[in-house]
Amino acid sequence: MNRTKRLLTSAVAAAFVGIQSFADNDLTMIVGTYTEQSTSEGMYIYRFNQDNGKAEAISSVKAGNPSFLTFNDDATRVYAVNEYDDERRGAGAYSFDAQKGTLSLLSSQHCGTLSNGHVKNMPGAAPCNIMAYGSHLVTSNYNGGDISVFPIKQDGSIGAENQYFCMYKTEGVESHIHCCMMTPDHRYMIATDLGNDCIWRFDANDANKADGTFLTNPTEIYSAPKGTGPRHIVFNDKGTVAYLIGELDGTVTVLGYNDGNLKELQRVQASETKTSGSADIHLSPDGKFLYASHRLKDEGISIFSVDQNTGLITKIGFQPTAAHPRNFAITPNGNYMLVACRDSNVIEVYRRDKKTGKLVNTRQNIKLGKPVCIQFASL
Repeated sequence: MNRTKRLLTSAVAAAFVGIQSFADNDLTMIVGTYTEQSTSEGMYIYRFNQDNGKAEAISSVKAGNPSFLTFNDDATRVYAVNEYDDERRGAGAYSFDAQKGTLSLLSSQHCGTLSNGHVKNMPGAAPCNIMAYGSHLVTSNYNGGDISVFPIKQDGSIGAENQYFCMYKTEGVESHIHCCMMTPDHRYMIATDLGNDCIWRFDANDANKADGTFLTNPTEIYSAPKGTGPRHIVFNDKGTVAYLIGELDGTVTVLGYNDGNLKELQRVQASETKTSGSADIHLSPDGKFLYASHRLKDEGISIFSVDQNTGLITKIGFQPTAAHPRNFAITPNGNYMLVACRDSNVIEVYRRDKKTGKLVNTRQNIKLGKPVCIQFASL
């Protein structure tokens, strides 16, 4: 279980004692949203009970298009993107007050400031994903086709961009970086590139290196079939297999991982029809089932069983959802899946059958303007 989640829940549970009832199975849930042409004003904090599937609003903080967010290691800080194509593009650092259940802005920075204007789009445009690792923060800038690295200071705030990587490699082909994440061995960072249909690998250097250099040696380690559109990727607990969702063709690719290298093992059509719009991918807590979300035409969640020996998958179902399901999250106990359906302005709550992997809509919807990202804090 993620150390961030363990620490945050213990802190939150202690803080709410005597303030309001906080059951053992309550989680803290933070939701990122789009604020443009939306009733949403930023990020929202809820208490979610993973036994009965009910949510209770706690507080919110204003932010511009905080479409993706993440915690630091001890869950005292939250980092969120500001997904814009203009000068508002960037990332923000927030302190988390467990006792009050609130977020407070510490600092914010722009993406793409170290660029020399490499492409027609604004450098650093549309940061859509964010990763915190040690003393470094990394944003994946979708329309900029680039990656920004920021130093995290001792107080949790972030300094100005100190590394920048333009990922354009072919004239006339735009890069679109969608997510960056550390490999299970923590030796490398990988980045999915929808535009170039590939996955990049960076050497990840000592987080405390004197000159602040975190990433070096960008190398293409996986080339997907043209039109795949690599978007999000998740590793199994063993760190031996990764699952990649293709946004443009609706496939899930199973990749073997070893010592910084990826090898294709299997490709499966995940969406009901071959159409663009696939979004997110996650494993169940026990690793027995894999789920992927799809938007635009086949709106819903595809369900796969996972062979525990080989890591290969078999499609076993499809759960229709409300409009434009983006990010989704499964509770740590595996009982529920929450799906952020952006264009229906709702988070749908599904009960999950641990034996079959199938989903049932509880109709206990959480109404919120353009929800995009759901992050749990739990035991």
